[in-house]
Amino acid sequence: MRFLNLMREFLSSNAIGGFVLLGATVVSLIVANSAVGPEYVAFWHRHLNLSFAGLHLDYPIELWINDGLMAIFFLLVGLEIERELYDGELSTLKAAAMPLAAALGGMLVPALIYVAVNIGESTIKGFGVPMATDIAFALGMLSLLGNRVPASLKVFVTALAIIDDIGAILVIAFFYSGELSFTYLGIALAIFGALLLMNRLGVNRAVFYLLPGVAMWYCMHQSGVHATLSGVMLAFALPFREDARLNISEHIQHVLHKPVSFIIVPLFALANTAIPLNASLVRQLMRPYSLGIMLGLLVGKPTGIFLFSYLSVRLGWAYKSRKLLWKTIFGGAIFGGIGFTMSIFIANIAFPDAATIGVAKLSILLTSVVVTLLGLAVMYSISKKAKPA
Repeated sequence: MRFLNLMREFLSSNAIGGFVLLGATVVSLIVANSAVGPEYVAFWHRHLNLSFAGLHLDYPIELWINDGLMAIFFLLVGLEIERELYDGELSTLKAAAMPLAAALGGMLVPALIYVAVNIGESTIKGFGVPMATDIAFALGMLSLLGNRVPASLKVFVTALAIIDDIGAILVIAFFYSGELSFTYLGIALAIFGALLLMNRLGVNRAVFYLLPGVAMWYCMHQSGVHATLSGVMLAFALPFREDARLNISEHIQHVLHKPVSFIIVPLFALANTAIPLNASLVRQLMRPYSLGIMLGLLVGKPTGIFLFSYLSVRLGWAYKSRKLLWKTIFGGAIFGGIGFTMSIFIANIAFPDAATIGVAKLSILLTSVVVTLLGLAVMYSISKKAKPA
């Protein structure tokens, strides 16, 4: 019952959060292209200096959001993954097999399309951008169809997106880290090891995990490995217990859902979609990296998700519920092409200059709109309205 309530809250907050994210994006684009646009864009690049215990951190507001607040977003992502592994759709190999295959295809095919379009280009490093799925936006758009969307598809898309998040985390860790400082990295790993030991010893006070978690974030930030990964590491160090009173993981997940959905992710959208539109920027949409992103999300994602799902079942590696029809899976696979938050996040660290990042963001936004409209049209045409129970 506890798991069902948490799952219901997760789906609800993500669906509503998708609309808040959309609203923040629209507002940001309008303001960035208004008379106060230059001041609005400059605001996000204004430096904010924080000093604490002899440490001085001086970064633009946009970077505080992308590296600081988004670490909390990734903490929530990590907690959701942990819950699914212990007590959800990923807790058994049989249940996880098809979403796992779908996520693998949904990452590999877009990446291969991007690489094929960008062979010989300096922008080939952006292959990770079309690999991601924005679960909040995808579920939000699916919710527009009401009871035309079967619950089994929502669960499938959620499990798929969570595995997709694992892939995105690994891509960030292995391909988008800077020059490493092994001293800071060693300290961060030592803190992580200490947190895991505390978990094994039965320590169940959240403060004893969260305060070292902040120190781990700082060390990861200084090490050259992207700081947001500390959020995922902290999530897997937090105790997940059968006893609800001792389940710190579940408690923190419950506390974080609304702040992340309604504050952190909208702030990320406001800061990262402040894009002044002009003719030069639009012309850049035909560049290989832009085409790679758009084709990867629009064609690669649905193709990879559906093809790998179908093959995994046909080859006997995975099980598909009879309630989940192939045409419904195809419709859901289209929504996997909504990269949005995760794709923009990876674009920020994949490309070296602001101009390329701006075009990449615009490519992601335009494709997300097209994918959403296409997905809604397909799902509406293939789904029958469910009869009330």
